Amino acid sequence: MLLLHISDIHFKSPECLDPSQDPHLAIRTRMMRDLAQQVGVLGEIDAILIGGDVAFKADPDEYHTAWNWIQELAAISGCPKGRIFTVPGNHDVDRNIIRQNVPTQSAQHMISSAPTNQREWRLGQQLANEESGQSLFAAHSAYNDFAAPFGCQVWPDKPFWHQDLPLEGGVTLRIYGLTSTLLSGQNGEDDIQGSLYLSPRQTVLNPVPNTANLVLVHHPIDWLSDADEVDDALTTRAAFHLFGHKHRQRAIMAEYVRLGAGAVNPSRGEQPYQPGYNLIALEVEGQGRDRHIKVELHQRRLQDVPERFESIKNAQGGDVFCTVIPVPEEAPFPIVSNPIDAAPSSKTDTGLNHSNTSIVLDAEAAMGETDTRELLYRFWRLTSGQRRTIITELGLLEEGELRLPEPERYGRALIRAGERNLINEIAAAVARMES
Repeated sequence: MLLLHISDIHFKSPECLDPSQDPHLAIRTRMMRDLAQQVGVLGEIDAILIGGDVAFKADPDEYHTAWNWIQELAAISGCPKGRIFTVPGNHDVDRNIIRQNVPTQSAQHMISSAPTNQREWRLGQQLANEESGQSLFAAHSAYNDFAAPFGCQVWPDKPFWHQDLPLEGGVTLRIYGLTSTLLSGQNGEDDIQGSLYLSPRQTVLNPVPNTANLVLVHHPIDWLSDADEVDDALTTRAAFHLFGHKHRQRAIMAEYVRLGAGAVNPSRGEQPYQPGYNLIALEVEGQGRDRHIKVELHQRRLQDVPERFESIKNAQGGDVFCTVIPVPEEAPFPIVSNPIDAAPSSKTDTGLNHSNTSIVLDAEAAMGETDTRELLYRFWRLTSGQRRTIITELGLLEEGELRLPEPERYGRALIRAGERNLINEIAAAVARMES
């Protein structure tokens, strides 16, 4: 499996809306030309991981331009449209919304000012309250509209996402997209290093047998108030840690892999000015107790004259950073049958009762399957009215969910469809709408 790791693209309006006025366009084009050459050597990209700061000020027009560029990037690299993953960065938080929204300011202040030993409880309290929970995500609304077709939107009950990708040899790569921006833009101001908060609820990172956890998050650990706790959790529970934000390409290749992404488009005045991206090749080798993932990292960085991307050299002068991650074979946990008719049946606000079939355990993780992600992508390309028709006809909305923002409303409904084995029905309805 070959992963493309990029971050900090910073599509900035109004410049990015007019190609003739966009100072970053040439660098993105240079990057795509280099990527096409690398794909010719290494093979097609299996997944694109975007580490945040897609936009500059979370303007919907910026995301529209970003969407088109990312689709072009996927086409050039051979990556399926359903294999694109993203997390929010601080530039994906609309500070104007925070400045104008007192409930958002209050919710962020309640969490950030809580004593260290009460901060997790205070976060949970704010997320559980309907008004304050929605307020914490109000400034992420444009990001969520952009991220929904990728299945990477976030909301109060689900401040992070996780999805599975199959590797060879019975190994699963579980990707966790964490949200480090819940406290970004407090009072509409810049973030202060060490002031952000991830919380234990985002770093559970369940160490499932035969699974390698990969964490994608925008802010590096030293930007978090719970840095030590996050460092311990990632080090012991995740094999791969991918960060953005600092615009510095760095790599730790040990018992785990920890990477900093270079910015695709750093500020033109930034010194050193070094746009970059990472390619991560994963291959499962060995069997039994010797089974492991061979990791080969290719870090590409722009040089000024002549303007071209080059490899960052390792200590021996080579182009590739290598390590192995042990994933010894283990007996999987038993699958416990959990028929849905054992759970209470509820009547939806559409008047339809849930159909009773078997439950799919961890339906969100199962949505990492390529066919399912392609279906989600097609679902979100329908009109709002068509989406509502499909979801209500299948009885996938619960009482009161119509008032939720669409990314949350239909995100909940689609996960529910996975839990109830209704993905085929969703596929049939989407196909009917498309025709």
